Order: sequence, then C-alpha cells, then structure tokens
Amino acid sequence: MPKEYRTIQEVAGPLMMVRGVEGVTYNELGEIELSNGEKRRCKVLEVDGTNAMVQLFENSAGINLDSSKVRFLGRSMELGVSEDMLGRVFDGIGRPIDGLPEILPDERRDINGLPMNPAARVYPAEFIQTGISAIDGLNTLVRGQKLPIFSASGLPHAQLAAQIAKQAKVRGTNEKFAVVFAAMGITFEESNFFVNSFKESGAIDRTVMFVNLANDPAVERISTPRMALTAAEYLAFEKDMHVLVILTDITNYADALREVSAARKEVAARRGYPGYMYTDFAQIYERAGRQVGKNGSITMIPILSMPEDDKTHPIPDLTGYITEGQIILSRDLYRKGLQPPINVLPSLSRLKDKGIGEGKTRGDHANTMNQLFAAYARGKDAKELMTILGEAALTEIDLKYAEFADKFEEKYVSQGYDTDRSIEETLDIGWELLRLLPRSELKRINDKWLDEYYDK
Repeated sequence: MPKEYRTIQEVAGPLMMVRGVEGVTYNELGEIELSNGEKRRCKVLEVDGTNAMVQLFENSAGINLDSSKVRFLGRSMELGVSEDMLGRVFDGIGRPIDGLPEILPDERRDINGLPMNPAARVYPAEFIQTGISAIDGLNTLVRGQKLPIFSASGLPHAQLAAQIAKQAKVRGTNEKFAVVFAAMGITFEESNFFVNSFKESGAIDRTVMFVNLANDPAVERISTPRMALTAAEYLAFEKDMHVLVILTDITNYADALREVSAARKEVAARRGYPGYMYTDFAQIYERAGRQVGKNGSITMIPILSMPEDDKTHPIPDLTGYITEGQIILSRDLYRKGLQPPINVLPSLSRLKDKGIGEGKTRGDHANTMNQLFAAYARGKDAKELMTILGEAALTEIDLKYAEFADKFEEKYVSQGYDTDRSIEETLDIGWELLRLLPRSELKRINDKWLDEYYDK
C-alpha cells in the first residue's frame, strides 16, 4: 500500500509542494485525496531532498492543506493499450469520453515511450497517398516521415486535417492502416466537427482520437500527444499497422508548456517559452519513423498555427529544425477562395524524392513535379510584373505563364475538402496544365515523357 502524506505545504496554480517524502522519483504519478473522498491525479516534477514539487492534472480548487492526503504510486503515467482503441474517443489523459466503457488493455505502457535507436531506423521510402494534389504531386508524404502543416489563426487547418485523416492510404497493399488523432486545446465546436466528420465518412473505425479541450487543464495538454504516440507505437510496432499520427494544434501545446514553466518560476527563453522547448518537441516528433524488422510505421503530421503568421516564431522555427519539411497555408490564397489554401512554393517535403517514381507513383512524377514548380514560380513573377507595369509590358510567353499560374491554383491546388484524387488523377491534371505552355518551354521533362503524355 503506498505511503500517505499529509504534509502539503503550499499550492500555487497547477503546482503543489509536499514535504517529508521518501523514495519518490521524478515523473512518478501521485494521487491526492480530498477531505470529501474525491481523488485527483498529479505527477512529480522535481525532487529536492525530502521535498517533492508535484503538478496537478485537474484544478487545485478545494484542496485543503490540513486534511488532504497525497499518495505516490511508484510508477509514471501509463496508458492501457489494445486494438479495441480503434473507433474510440478519449480525453487528454486516456479516459473514454464517447459514452462507451473503458477498454480492457492488452498491456500498460509508459506514455513517455523509449527513444528509437538511430541505428534501428529504416529510411522512409514508401509513398502515402493523401488524395490532395498539392501534397501528393508536389510535396509528397512518405511513410515514416514527419511533415508539419504551418497554418495561422483563422485558416482552415481543421478541415485539411480531417480530410487527410479520412483519405490517407498506403497504396497497392492490403496492409492495415490506422489514424491516431490528437487534438490539444481545441474548442468543443472543433472537437464535434472532427468526431462527426470521422463518423460520417466511416473513418472513425480505423481512428483513435484523443481530445483535450480548451477548458481542460493545461497540464493535461502536455500529456495528450504522448498518449497518442503511445497508442500509435503499440499499433505500429506490435500490430504491424501503418499509423498516421495527426497532432493539432502544437501551438496550444507549447503555450501549455510555457504556462507550467512560468508557474515553476523557470527562467524563460525566446518569447517566454522555456529553454527546453526544443528538446521537448524532439521527444514528441522523433517517436515517428520505421524500425528494422518491424512491418509497421508511424508517419506524423503535426499542425501548428503560426502566431502573427510568423515563420520565425519559436514554435514553427523549432518544429522546422526537427521535421522533414513543411506544408504552408497562405492567407492570400485563402482570401482568393482556394480550398485548401496550400502555398506550394515555400512548402517542402525533404523526402519527396524517396517516395516517387516507377513502382511507387509513376515514372513521370519527378519530371512533372519540377516543371510545375518552375512554371508556377515564373507565372507568379509574370503576374507581379503585370501588376506593376500593366499587361502590355509582358511578352506573349509571359502572358502564357501568368495564365498557367491562375489555372494551376484553380484546378490543381483548389480541389475542395471532399475530393479524394488518386496520384494518377493528380499527375494527369498536371499534364493538362503543362499543355498550356509550348513544348519547347518544358525543359525539365525528359523527351520520353513528353512523347508519352504531352502529345496525348
């Protein structure tokens, strides 16, 4: 039976100091029992001799320093995992919130996971089809990759996240595919949107959802992505599934980290965020990947809204260092009515070359991708020139490029949130657009592919 302590010294926000403790370790889980019998969970943040600073998972209202008791449970926070988690909705610390009973776990796992040995990693190389042309065609997602979406407040990243979760698949195999969806600090309305959208499309049957609402404790937000990744690791490496993990919104997670850090009176770094935020992000992001000898994989799409639309803000900045590229949503394209408003030029998938080509997508993919990027960039320049100097100052070929840029945004990028395009459809739309330009302009495409597709 764990020893009980009645030595709570002080409570400050989400933190509590307990004196005279023995054998308590960092990250250990604890239980506070109030005088009315109510129990709340906490975890050890710091041990200094016989003093332990603990962090509460629920609010601190009603904790009486004299009559409340604390028990330390001798283990860190765990999640009970089983295949029955698929189709279920949990809160940020793994309790069911879908009105169904608790699951019967096959095993219990520490939510902090174990770091993956770099030597045991397999290089990501298989294509994942999201059904979204701007991602599949130009910034391809590869199995085992971490590809964040940089959004901003008011942009439709929730619709894009739901679309990817519903449509993503590993092609040409009958291997099992699952989605683990973790939402941090979202509104009740957004939470309803995700749950209903997964139920309507039937995607809920292969999805595990962890939802931490904006009015839930900030401390709970810090455990939400770890809960999700623990479930993903079990499904991927024990049940051989290909798991896509979508985390939204990392900005809310970082703000919770800052709130707890400020309560601990730690010295703040950039913009008030703790200096260890980079390490903390890495502990989350680096749990994605593939392992030697295991069929399953974890692919991750973290979504973050950039404060003030600023790419250099610490949250997108640190995320960019750890992950392999980024998909950037643009406010200008959103105003133009593009759905989704993905700005393909600054977006990048660093592993896209590994997941495309013969046997993965199609032989002409790499060539057409490069040509579409180049033509769109030149078209954008031509349009800027047109704005400054007027249409009359442009050459005939510049006008063609300007027309190409408009058509590219309208047909290729803007496809709506319900259209699921196969990679062949995406590539064919690309060729349709490239035919707006004279063949002599398509210098980045091999003649073999031009003969096969351009002259069709």
